[in-house]
Amino acid sequence: MTHGKLKAGYLVLSAINTIATTYFFYFLFFYLRDRFQFGDQQNLWVSAFHGFIYIFAAWQCGKFADRRGYVFSLKLGYAGLTFLMIVGAFLQSAPAVMVLVAVYSVILLFTWPALEALVSERETQAGTQRMVGIYNCTWGGAAAVAYFTGGKLYQSLGKNAIFAVPAALFALQFLITLWLDKYHDEVLAWAKPVEEKHHAPEATALKQPISPKTFLTMAWLANPFAYIAMNTVLAVMPGLTNRFGLTAAEAGLFGSVWLFARVTAFGLLWRWTAWHYRFRWLLTAFLVLIASFVAILLSPSWPFAAFAQATFGLASGLIYYSSLFYSMDVGESKGEHGGLHEAFVGVGICVGPGVGAAALHFAPNSPNAGTWAVSTLLMAGLVGLISVRAKSPNTKPQTPKSQ
Repeated sequence: MTHGKLKAGYLVLSAINTIATTYFFYFLFFYLRDRFQFGDQQNLWVSAFHGFIYIFAAWQCGKFADRRGYVFSLKLGYAGLTFLMIVGAFLQSAPAVMVLVAVYSVILLFTWPALEALVSERETQAGTQRMVGIYNCTWGGAAAVAYFTGGKLYQSLGKNAIFAVPAALFALQFLITLWLDKYHDEVLAWAKPVEEKHHAPEATALKQPISPKTFLTMAWLANPFAYIAMNTVLAVMPGLTNRFGLTAAEAGLFGSVWLFARVTAFGLLWRWTAWHYRFRWLLTAFLVLIASFVAILLSPSWPFAAFAQATFGLASGLIYYSSLFYSMDVGESKGEHGGLHEAFVGVGICVGPGVGAAALHFAPNSPNAGTWAVSTLLMAGLVGLISVRAKSPNTKPQTPKSQ
């Protein structure tokens, strides 16, 4: 097996992983609505609960992957996820499903940090940039397709499809991982980059007035706020589509608009790299994120909401890409950095829906209380982002040394 084919195998795993997790978690909110009559507030609490566990699991599982090996982490994760999905199909109560969500939130993180590290492992500087771009387009496209088709699948196969389909996909991933494990060490032993003795950020980073680590800090700050917005939208999507009179199948089509816009952003940002280490792009994306978030949730009609989703997807795409790219470009501990990247994702998954749920709890007669509470939180994030940039000491741009 060649180096390229091995990396293609890990990209296939990323795509299948995205489809499986999208079918399960994105449509879990529809399942809870239909099976246990959960409304927006209850679904927001579920998302916050998942995110709270995700934070700590991501950080620790990223370290675990660095210590025990990325492929071993994948095998452990896929075996556990397959078992969980099989169990989930037989659960009869909402508390039991919440226990499953808690365990799922831990085991899932044996996969994502490891996959993020594997796609850029033993790559040159240019190779890392290329692989992060392909990786983002792979999982982003898979997420869009999964949500686009998931509504029809959920409506056709029944509620338990959110467990049965992911169980089959996770089992398939386990088998693929066993196969790739036979070639991993041998192939990568011949793929060490020869032009770099140690990892360093790309040359563009050294030409900016602030350090690469400051860009990493800003991206790690911005990404949780993007996930605050994204997971709030996901959790209230069943209620939003009800308001527009959409069926489950139509909800899948409608709710996938921002996901297709996000993967479009991934493709553009991969091929066009002038945004690297440029603060103005991150700032613009944050501003658009806030405006489009409010527009989606307060939209009077689904066409207007769909347009807002398109801008929302483009903005969230740049913010996510920034976090993952800088995580892989700044430093050598890819598993741990990938874990921290995912931990900050967990912060967003937890805090946004949690704030929205709390607002609906304390202002039950104001249906838009959650929207305004989360929007205020996003504005605080914007202030924090600008503050980090303003307080960062200006550094003299460096001329990259030839190697």
